[in-house]
Amino acid sequence: MAYLEILKGIFIEGDRYMYILKGLLFSINVTILAAIIGIVLGVILALCRLSHFYPFKNKFNPLSRGALIYVDLIRGTPAVVQLMILANIIFVGALRDVPILVVAGLAFGLNSAAYVAEIIRAGIEGLDKGQSEAARALGMNYVTTMKEVIVPQAVRKILPALVSEFISLLKETSIVGFIGGVDLLRSANIITSQTYRGVEPLLAVGIIYLILTTTFTKFMRKIEEKVKN
Repeated sequence: MAYLEILKGIFIEGDRYMYILKGLLFSINVTILAAIIGIVLGVILALCRLSHFYPFKNKFNPLSRGALIYVDLIRGTPAVVQLMILANIIFVGALRDVPILVVAGLAFGLNSAAYVAEIIRAGIEGLDKGQSEAARALGMNYVTTMKEVIVPQAVRKILPALVSEFISLLKETSIVGFIGGVDLLRSANIITSQTYRGVEPLLAVGIIYLILTTTFTKFMRKIEEKVKN
C-alpha cells in the first residue's frame, strides 16, 4: 500500500500522467506520419531500383543509381544525425515555425523509406523471374506485370519484414527529444525531474512501448494470415 501511495504521488498528483498521455499521442502521430511517408517513398525508390530506364548508350540507369545512392546514404548515417540536420539546418529561417511533429515525421519517414525500399526490392527480386517473363509473353507491359502479377505475390513475402520495420520505427521515435519533441521518453524525463524518481517513469514508458508493439504485432499477424489465405 505504501508503494501505491508513492506511485500516486509520482503519476497522479499534479496530473503528471498527462505528460505520458500527451507523449504517447505524439509518438503515435509521428509514427503514423513517418510510416505513410516511408511506404510511399519506399515504393517509389524500390521501383526506381528495379526500373529498366536507360536513356544513354552506356547502359547507365539514372533512376536506379539515384535510388541506390539515397538508400546507401540514409542507411549509412544514424537516424539522430538525420533528425538533427532537418531540425537545425533545413527547417530554419522561414521554415522554423513548422511543427516538431511534422519535422520528426518527415525525418523518420525519409529514414524508413530507405529500408522499406530494400525490403520491397528484395521481395520482388526473390520471385521466380519466369512469372514476369510469362506475363510479358501474354502481352502485359511492365506496369501491368508489376501491378497484377509481381506485387501481389511480393506483398506476402515482405509483410513480416515490413512489420519489423514499423515496430523499429515506433521505438526509434524515442530520440525525438533531441529536437524538443515531448514523446514518451521525454515525458518520463519530465516526471523524473519533478519527482526525483527515475525508475518508475521509465518502467511505465517501457510497458507502454511493449503494449503498443505487442498489439501492433498481433494485428499485423492477422493481416498476414488473411493475405496468405
